[in-house]
Amino acid sequence: MFGTAPMKVFSCRSSKDLAQRITDKLGIELGKSSVTSFSDGEFQPCFDESVRGCLVFIIQSTNPPADNLFELLLMIDAAKRASAYKVIAVIPYYGFARQDRKDRPRVSIGSKLSADLLSTAGVDRVITMDLHADQIQGFFNVPVDHLFGSAIFAPYIANLKLKNLTVSAPDMGGSKRANAYSRHLQSEMVLCYKLRKKPNVIEEMSIIGEVDGRNVVIIDDMVDTAGTLALAANMMKERGATSIRAFATHPILSGNAIQRINDSAIEELVVSDSVPFINSSKKIKVLSIAGIFAKTIQAVTENQSISTNFVF
Repeated sequence: MFGTAPMKVFSCRSSKDLAQRITDKLGIELGKSSVTSFSDGEFQPCFDESVRGCLVFIIQSTNPPADNLFELLLMIDAAKRASAYKVIAVIPYYGFARQDRKDRPRVSIGSKLSADLLSTAGVDRVITMDLHADQIQGFFNVPVDHLFGSAIFAPYIANLKLKNLTVSAPDMGGSKRANAYSRHLQSEMVLCYKLRKKPNVIEEMSIIGEVDGRNVVIIDDMVDTAGTLALAANMMKERGATSIRAFATHPILSGNAIQRINDSAIEELVVSDSVPFINSSKKIKVLSIAGIFAKTIQAVTENQSISTNFVF
């Protein structure tokens, strides 16, 4: 309950499985909703139960295609028009986040546009995990609860009990995240510096630091084509690394990504279930974030702090 408002949790189509795991953790039923599809591709979500006066949580990752984002927008709009007390978007993976600035002339800032669309639809709060850039929180004019994959990854790494542990970031943008892991795990740290000719195409990469005889864990927020991870792992192996593991919260894994992982020096890729994908690799291990989101939803409902969900 939020004051006197009852809580209800719903899901869009792409995140049904994760939403079911979250509601199982909460000990409640997943709300009933449906989608009517038209022959031209148009679709219309609908709540199949009353949400009047309720605190409504809608779970959906906004990974491509854009239908996932638009379905979430329609669900938020439907909840507001059905007199929901408050509508909270639970977005485990916030898509279009790589477009967080104008890095060249005449391009959009897609992550800001997505935030504006969510606000226009009527969202009252956003809960998300491992944004591609922390400053995206500032694109919203509503509260943003930014969770971290370290809550599941850091204990997993610690339980491996690796000697000569070194934490690595696959690029300079991930240095802050890798440094936090390094301090928490009391390990050494190396960085990868890369130059791109265009998106998803790496022109040059170099490693800053020593990896010879080290057990390396590469930390990133997402793995898309896996080109960066595979190249970094192979270079580290050539430089004498004992083992290489990778941890990425969001498994986009587009194109030939899984094949690249299988062919690389990476011994294990650990990801979360923020994005649904078919796991056809023995190297990939999936850890669930359902418990973290369930605790956060419960805390928000009861007006409690969520800081206890953070490892560091």
